[in-house]
Amino acid sequence: MRIENSFIPVSGVGETTERRLWADGVTHWDDFEPSAVGPKTADRIEEFIEQAAVHLDDGNAAYFDRAFPSGSHWRLYENFREDACFLDIETTGLDQYRNDVTVVSLHRGGETKTFVNGRDLSAERLSAELADSQLLVTFNGKRFDVPFLETAFDLDVSLPHVDLMYPCKRIGLSGGLKTIEKDVGLERDRPDLSGEDAVRLWREYEAGDESALETLVSYNRDDTVNLQWLMDHVTERLHDDVFEAARADSV
Repeated sequence: MRIENSFIPVSGVGETTERRLWADGVTHWDDFEPSAVGPKTADRIEEFIEQAAVHLDDGNAAYFDRAFPSGSHWRLYENFREDACFLDIETTGLDQYRNDVTVVSLHRGGETKTFVNGRDLSAERLSAELADSQLLVTFNGKRFDVPFLETAFDLDVSLPHVDLMYPCKRIGLSGGLKTIEKDVGLERDRPDLSGEDAVRLWREYEAGDESALETLVSYNRDDTVNLQWLMDHVTERLHDDVFEAARADSV
């Protein structure tokens, strides 16, 4: 589903009105005719389309991040997938004020980069990587990854952000990332590893075991790369459940 299929950012257009527009064949901004709704709503829709088309041409994801309800931010993905950054971190614990970030992986454009605490992980490197992205994708990142990075590196991560945990719940997928991966048939080379193991591996690395770091990096990279597969899967499901289902009502 693309941004151009959406009317929900318009004041006075809720999910019910949007679904009715789709069912009536108004499935794209180009299809809209003022007669489809009342005159005041029509004016607002036309104003939105005019402004939004300019921002879309400019590649301004931040505009749509502000315009869309938070529960619909997944709709930005299809338009900005080429500039989406999938991010996952490992830490020594759950407290952003007491624990440290150990490993950070970012996956974008088919390439995965991993930064390690004490080697190449820094505010400057993270800022440079995020600056090249239009959309951030995480799992539970709004509550965990982003606050940790902002506290540890004094960053302001203001990138438009899709936290996959919430779209997953919308299609009935609950639990942690590993549980959801199993539910959708996504396999890992090391399915036995967990967040607790990530802490243990870091401690073993600090004690001089380089192979422990290799395992930790591989685990973190799998988390990050799998986010793209899961994002594709979830947005396809939501496309069918939200958009195609409404279009089918018109048949």
